[in-house]
Parts: sequence; structure tokens; C-alpha cells
Amino acid sequence: KQAYRHAVEQGHARVVVNRLLHKSFSVAKRVRTETGIGTSAVSISYAAVELAKRIFGDMSDKTAMLIGAGEMAELAATHLVGAGVRSIGVVNRTYARAEELAARFKGKAWAFAELTQRLPEVDIVISSTGSPEPIIRARDIKDVLKKRKNRPMFFIDIAVPRDIDPDINSLDNVYLYDIDDLKEVVEENKAQRQTEAEKAREIVGVEADKFGQWLKSLDLQPTIVDLLSRGEELARKELRKTMRRLGPDCPDEVRQAVEVMALTLAHKLYHEPLVFLKRRTQEDDGGERFLDLARRMFNLDGEAVPPDAHLDRKSGED
Repeated sequence: KQAYRHAVEQGHARVVVNRLLHKSFSVAKRVRTETGIGTSAVSISYAAVELAKRIFGDMSDKTAMLIGAGEMAELAATHLVGAGVRSIGVVNRTYARAEELAARFKGKAWAFAELTQRLPEVDIVISSTGSPEPIIRARDIKDVLKKRKNRPMFFIDIAVPRDIDPDINSLDNVYLYDIDDLKEVVEENKAQRQTEAEKAREIVGVEADKFGQWLKSLDLQPTIVDLLSRGEELARKELRKTMRRLGPDCPDEVRQAVEVMALTLAHKLYHEPLVFLKRRTQEDDGGERFLDLARRMFNLDGEAVPPDAHLDRKSGED
């Protein structure tokens, strides 16, 4: 859109490009509003945040902790910010990396040694380290829940092997999902997204056909203008003759009525040919042939026609 605005400002966007881009913007909006193609999580990190939203609903008063500062953590941070969490804290064995990631999302960096003592402050924990053994154990979470007065906690373990002791799932007010749970969500959503993609293709296909018909109709525009101009030109030519015959004493209202009648008649006479041409030009083939025939039939290109041409044709037929 930015590039298009720049092109418009510089005067480089013409009729076809304008129509094409406006159509593409409106089609994209239709796809977003009429299908659910963008609502289903198809990445592990996105699915993790979507699960958190299902548990908590409003995320604006929630604090999240990311354990690990790799690519998965970075993607999770992006989706958490998009979901509207209040704040993010990053824990990593390399503190400098935690600081770097936290700074990108206006969060806090915590030393790895602080992990357990920081847990009571957070509602959501997403862990993605390369630790060979669990770094969060059930016995630690029991104490954390007491300090939180049993407010719910949501844990997502996307590490392999697991970062979080699966026994914490037996604790009240604790929700634990691992990477296998998330993969199931992603697979379900992929199937749903495929269904929505088919709906999107239908919308795009219909709108593409409409644009194609409009594009073909551009070939007809010069002929429409020329045909109506020719009809008006002939009508005015005959009007001048008629006005002379009516004489100077003819009332103005009569002259105006005659003029309106002549011009209206000219337009109506050309209406059916124009409808026919429009229909033909929207078909896959034959449009150019009919346009060429119409221009020759009504002499729209100004070719000289001998005044006695009809006599020559008649004598040739005898």
C-alpha cells in the first residue's frame, strides 16, 4: 500500500493499475472478514499463545515469562505482545541474550538463578531451552501457588526434552501443555485453515473474473464514445435542417422539444448495438471481430464512402 501511495503521489499509477490495486485491497479485506483463514494457529508459538488466551481470556493484566531466548521464544514474544499481555520477562542462561530479547519487546531480563523466585510474579510461562533435564519441578510450583494465593498459572513446554515436570499438571489451578498438545492444535487448525482457504479462493476467483470483464470492457470504451458522438453529430445535423424549415416564428419551447427528441432518439437507436457489443467483448473470443465490424458498419473511423456506393452494389447484383 505504501508503494502504491507513492506511485499515486508521483503520478505513475494509471487507470488499470488503480483499479487493479483497489480491487486487490478490497478482495483482501473480504477474505479477512468473510473467512477465518487468519484465525487458526499454524505455528507452535502461535498455538501456545492462543491456548493461553483460551484459559485467561483478557490478557491485558497478565505477565508472561519466557525461559530461553532462541527463535521459538522470540516468536512467542511477538504473539504475546500481539495478544496484549501487560509485560514480558525473559530468563536465559546467557543473561546478555535475555537482555537483548527483553529490550526488543520492552520487557525485563532476569538471571537464570532468579527463575524460581520470579515465578510467583507471572501468569504464563513458555519454556523452550535445550536443557537435558526439567528446570521446573512440581515441588517448586506448590510453593509458588501458595505465594500466588492459588491464582491460575499457565505453562507451555515447547522444549524437547521437556523443561517442565509433567507432574505439575496434577496441581489445582495449573494448566500444562507440551509440544505434543500444541502439535495436535496446529494439525486441527491446518485442516480448518484449508477449508477457509477454499472459501478465499472462491472469493478471489469471482473478483478476478469481474476484473477481467472490466479490463475487456476498456476495449469497448472508445467505440461507445465514438458511436454516441456519431449519433449526436447526425442528430444535430438533421436538427439544423429542421430548424431552418420551422422558420424564425417557431416558439423556443417547440425548438427545445424537437432537439431533446432528436438527441434522445439517437441515443436510444444505439442502445441495443452497444448492449450487444458489451456482451460480446466480455466473452472469451470474438469481441475484437465484433468491435471492428461495428466501427466499419457505422463508419466510426472516418473512411470515405462514395455517395453512389449503394448504386454500384445494386447494379452488381443485377
